[in-house]
Amino acid sequence: MTLGVFSLCFKPSSPRWFFFPGPSGRGFLCLRVLGVCLLLLGALAGCSSVAVDDYADKAPQFSPTDFFSGQLTAHGVVKDFRGRAIRHFNADIKACWEGGVGTLDEQFVFDDGERQTRIWTLTPNPDGGYVATAGDVVGEGNAAWRGNVMFLDYLLQLELDSGPFVVRIDDRMYRVSDDVVINESKMKKWGVSVGEILLTIVRHPELPDPCETS
Repeated sequence: MTLGVFSLCFKPSSPRWFFFPGPSGRGFLCLRVLGVCLLLLGALAGCSSVAVDDYADKAPQFSPTDFFSGQLTAHGVVKDFRGRAIRHFNADIKACWEGGVGTLDEQFVFDDGERQTRIWTLTPNPDGGYVATAGDVVGEGNAAWRGNVMFLDYLLQLELDSGPFVVRIDDRMYRVSDDVVINESKMKKWGVSVGEILLTIVRHPELPDPCETS
């Protein structure tokens, strides 16, 4: 519904509505309707929100220092706002910890041959969670874990042809076995869904530990 209103506002049949969105113009009315829609969506999301504490008694325990350790791989798809899968990818991850601080070196390869690198730093905070930073993350992300889940919330800057585009990412990771985590990531702009990422992360304890030093 909100996307339909957004489209109506910014595809006017007369250019006057775009350049003069005053009280008598359709642009003003549409923006007011869009604002109401966003508020309603926010209220509904707040009523149905799920907290990380809801999983406190679930097993196996997530424990980031345990799962994100050594060599891992990730395999997933990227979906647009309509839920259509538009890309898929595989990634190699090297995860190491030193002094309680974790480093996750992620090397992505997409189906069209594009390669991306993201290096996360996870720094423990007093509440038992982590402050998460990376090169393309705006500011600091916040990670919290309980039971078999870890939630990570952050702002990601995407580089598009038209320029940088910042979206909010809501990462929810569920450990379903000792070596497998299912991850769903919701991408939003102004509170409206613009896409999602679904992936499986697999730990490979049988492979040499890249963090060991001779």
